[in-house]
This record gives sequence, C-alpha cells and structure tokens, in this order.
Amino acid sequence: MRLQDFWYSLPGHFIAQTPLPNRQESRLLVYNRTNDGIQHARFFELQKYLLPGDLLVINTTRVIPARIYARKKSGGKAEILLLNKLDSTRWEVLVGGKNIGLGKELVITDKLNGRIIAELDGAQRVMEFSAPLEPMLLEIGHTPLPPYIHEKLDDPERYQTIYARESGSAAAPTAGLHFTPELLRDLAVFGVEFAEVTLHVGLDTFAPVVEENIEDHKIHSEWCEITAENAEKINTAIKSRRRVIAVGTTTARTLETAAQGEVVSVFSGQTELFITPGYRFRIVNAMITNFHLPGSTLLMMVSAFAGRENILACYQEAIARQYRFYSFGDAMLIL
Repeated sequence: MRLQDFWYSLPGHFIAQTPLPNRQESRLLVYNRTNDGIQHARFFELQKYLLPGDLLVINTTRVIPARIYARKKSGGKAEILLLNKLDSTRWEVLVGGKNIGLGKELVITDKLNGRIIAELDGAQRVMEFSAPLEPMLLEIGHTPLPPYIHEKLDDPERYQTIYARESGSAAAPTAGLHFTPELLRDLAVFGVEFAEVTLHVGLDTFAPVVEENIEDHKIHSEWCEITAENAEKINTAIKSRRRVIAVGTTTARTLETAAQGEVVSVFSGQTELFITPGYRFRIVNAMITNFHLPGSTLLMMVSAFAGRENILACYQEAIARQYRFYSFGDAMLIL
C-alpha cells in the first residue's frame, strides 16, 4: 500500500493543545466493525459498551523526563531526546542541532557532559554520558511533549496515565490518559477485569513514515514485556471466549508480539512488529485508541484492525463533529 492511502487533512485548530480538566470527560467515538455503526459518547460512559468479563489490557509504562537541553562546546544550542537505555551511562538518543556527529561532545551541566559514540539512522545517535543519567533526570530533564503541542503543560502528571509505573517511555501511551481512578473502580465493580503489559514508547512516535511504499518503512524496535501472571490472565480470558480489549496501540503491539497461535506467551524483549492492513490479529478483539497523525504507523495499525476506509470515514465523522485530535484529544473505541 502507498503512504498516500493513509493521509487525511486536519485543520490545525483540531489538535488538542491541553488536556481537559477531567480526564474522563473526553469524547468517545464508538465504531462497531460488525454493523459499521458509529455512536458518540463520553469516555465516562465506556461501561455501556463493555460486558462483564471483558479483559482490559493496559500499558503501565511511565514517561521519563526525556528531553534534555544542552550546548556544544564550540557554541550553539542542542537538544537530546532519550530513547532507549543501553546501560547506566549509554543511551540511544535523538539529537537536535547542527553538525552533531561522531565524537561531538555536548555540555548539559557543569558536572555532566555527553559524547556521541555512534551514529545511527537519521538524527539517531548513541551517546555516552559522563555520569549515570537517571539520578539526574528529575533535575535536568523535561517532559517530552510531541512537536505539535505548543502550549506549556502546567502539570507533567497529565502526560502520564494514572497507572503509570515502569519508567522508560519517551512518550505517553495516550489511549490510557482518559482513565480516572473512579472509572477504573466502577468498571471493576461492573465485572470488567484487568491485565497489564509494559511497552516503552520510543522513536516511531516521533519518526514519520517517508517511504511512499509503506512496506519499505523500517519500524524501530521498542522494549515490551508480558509477565507470567498477566499472560495467564490474558489466556484465561481467551480460553473462556471473553473479549481482550487493548487500551492503546502500544498494548495491541505487545499482545500481538507475544502471540503464539491463539494465546500469548511470557515475553520480555524488543519488538519490531509492524502492523499494516492485511495483518490478522490473533489476540486483540477490541481496541481503545486516540486519533492518530496522517501517514503514521499507528494509523496504519488501526486501519489493519478496522479497515482503512472505515477508519478514514470515522476520522471524517470526528472532524465533522469537531472532536479533539492527537495526544490530549478525544478517544475512539473499536468493537
């Protein structure tokens, strides 16, 4: 398929710049694949579309303050976006700035420098820091909001899910941003069950597809994990014919990566799974997701799940009804 097949036009004012005061007040577009029907609701009404016994699978990753501002020793500003920890002092990063190649040293603070020790694709580098980085992140790092968000975020916790626990992401798994403790409690009382996975969101959140033939795109790997306890919960739901509902494309990618036949296995490692139309989902029965950028790998994944034309029709409906788009925007439930 061609990149242009996953393109749509979105006026800039539809891009949500700030989160709503109450997470669960986001709007919810519900698309039913069985009858091609569309309904409109609020996220706090999610229970209306679920069944007792449904298994919601959430991604417990936590966004680290991964954006670091630095300067070159020769002068000039630079920006570092942490992507993947290799060890206590070496990280895969994205570097913003001119002429920052192999051997270049960047000054972060009086006590911390970083040096480029390898060049990877595009602006991606391996950087070695002069001291272990994580103990300093709260002091030197900033919340890595997506480039289409231009307003300051007053509370960095609003770019975290309420169940974020495992530090490591360069971006939030945004489908989970709509949940509140009260909503999770009400769903549990109703009979919805929960399982957890972890996927640390990385480079592809920031790297657009540029190849016209999408099969030529090399998706970057992300680390994910399903523990034995959670694999058992997921497989029990599958065997009892209960729905497995992925909260977000990151969760869906993890579940499908760990699929062994029609069940999941315990998994911990890198995934390079690139889901595009034609892929047969083996684990995920339904999905909660946000509205994604044109031409993105995430739009391709939801198109694989619900059909490209169906998804683009839903997006046009959302635009016509003035939904809010992207990270701080509204949500979609695909049944």
